[in-house]
Amino acid sequence: MRIAIPTILILAMATVAMPARAQTYDPTFPVCLHVYGPTGYFQCRYFSLRQCAISASGRAAQCVVNPYFANDGFSNGRNPRHYRRAY
Repeated sequence: MRIAIPTILILAMATVAMPARAQTYDPTFPVCLHVYGPTGYFQCRYFSLRQCAISASGRAAQCVVNPYFANDGFSNGRNPRHYRRAY
């Protein structure tokens, strides 16, 4: 019993002290590839769903929209500072 308690405490401390995973989403890309498996991960390197789908083809993966994408606010393709010239 004397050896069991310190052993359990040491094992518990070792499992808690494991390194934490870094942020999985890259805010510079709008589309991420979610790869499934034992070491599932996200690859946020794609500008469109079609580009991501080509990379996901034939693999256990799915394309998802990046919820942390740092959008510049011009999602409709129009720049609000661009004024039409009046003649």
